Amino acid sequence: MREVRLLNTGTLLELQRRLRSAGNENIRSSMQRRIRSAAEPLKDDLQSTIRHLEIRSAGRKRNRQGIIPHGGPSPTTRPMRAAIADAIRISVRTTGGGAGARVWIDRGRLPADLKGMPNAINEGRIRHPVFGNRSRWAEQNAVPMWWDRTVQSHTPRIEREVARVLDDVRRRLT
Repeated sequence: MREVRLLNTGTLLELQRRLRSAGNENIRSSMQRRIRSAAEPLKDDLQSTIRHLEIRSAGRKRNRQGIIPHGGPSPTTRPMRAAIADAIRISVRTTGGGAGARVWIDRGRLPADLKGMPNAINEGRIRHPVFGNRSRWAEQNAVPMWWDRTVQSHTPRIEREVARVLDDVRRRLT
């Protein structure tokens, strides 16, 4: 599963203990909201990137009679890139060992035939049956590492924002 976790577990766990002892639910919910808003631009950019990602094919080949065959209707009901974009999720936890923000692709929200597609697209090579016909296969290429590059470009900003949130919470607790 493609995911990115934004965490500083030691700092978050220490703040969690202090929040619990202070009993201030307002600070905790504010911290969660601010960490989520720090990760929100990453989610939006990932969705935009996959929706506009160029996927190229080698083109159609001629059949034995030298004719380029016409296509047929798509066997799926939803566009692939839109389905993947809609499956990108954020979760924020400020308690427990997995404290932090997590951005991931929720495979449960993808149609059964697209569950492996995010990883295939990230690798840059998509191999699939032609219009659902498992005796004919096509290969398409995409810009590799779309997920990794997008996450890399957002990581410094998110780390700065989360550090600022944690510093603010620490100041409010003292």
